[in-house]
Amino acid sequence: MVKHYNIPIFLPELACPFRCSYCNQATISGQSHIPSESEMIALIERNLNSFPKGNNHIEIAFFGGNFTGLPTRIQRNALQVAKKYVCNNQVQGIRLSTRPDYVDSEKLLLLKENGVTTIELGAQSLDEEVLLRCGRGHTAADVHQASALIKAEGFSLGLQMMIGLAGDTLSRALQTAHQIIEAGADETRIYPCLVIRGTELEQAFLKGSYIPLSLDEAVAWTAQLVLLFEKAGVKIIRLGLHPSEELNNEGLIAGPYHPSFKELVMTKIWKNILLANNEWPGCSELQIEIAPKERNFCIGFEATNKKWLLTRFKNIRFIANDAVSDRNFLLKPILSCSS
Repeated sequence: MVKHYNIPIFLPELACPFRCSYCNQATISGQSHIPSESEMIALIERNLNSFPKGNNHIEIAFFGGNFTGLPTRIQRNALQVAKKYVCNNQVQGIRLSTRPDYVDSEKLLLLKENGVTTIELGAQSLDEEVLLRCGRGHTAADVHQASALIKAEGFSLGLQMMIGLAGDTLSRALQTAHQIIEAGADETRIYPCLVIRGTELEQAFLKGSYIPLSLDEAVAWTAQLVLLFEKAGVKIIRLGLHPSEELNNEGLIAGPYHPSFKELVMTKIWKNILLANNEWPGCSELQIEIAPKERNFCIGFEATNKKWLLTRFKNIRFIANDAVSDRNFLLKPILSCSS
């Protein structure tokens, strides 16, 4: 099995012409300065030495700012550092994140010449009202135009979305997901909107004009989005923000942050599957056989699904079965069966 690894290099708040209402990159990333060439090399080498040996797919990833809005010299220097590792087969690709309104054919040519394979756009929402209210400074049409250019030039396309922004609703989030699929995205990230210290959203929250999603709401919305993207074949590469010291301490003011957000979402998906099952055997002890990669999610974060089932059954066993695929499952009574 191929193991995928990213080596993240953060370029915080560089070249962003707008300050989105929710954004404080220094707090989110835990970094506030541009890494030098030597710092980038040291970071890459440190990560390469930490990965286990084996069948790995490694990418160097430039995150945290508006990469294609940087001066060309800075873009080229950063990419040339990364490209050396592609040329000697130590990494298999370069990815970066940027704004959809900073994508054109000339910028894409520079990226292609320097080994970039994946471009992620911070779409966040494709609802015009939501984009306006959060101060993104671009339209949904900008996202669609940039996506078409990126796909036409042969790059892999990632479209990131954020749920729970001001003006967002579940129906609007689902519509954004449908448009991301229609735009030809190969992958996506789903982030719940958080209230971060030092942002415009913090002031709105303190005034009571913005109410973030609860954790339960964010989990429930994301569970629906995950199923939608999976059905369309769009790879989900991240659910929730990566834990950082700043978010775990004083940087987070409010909102549905959880260090195990993905596990909560997968637990919710399995809870919904189990709730929908109408063929429970009439017995006191039950064995549930699941695909190995789904076993922990079926049991649930902190065994919440197991605890729920134990209100109905005296004993529950969760068995990994290689013959079971996806989120299918087999029910096998153990004792005290009446049917």
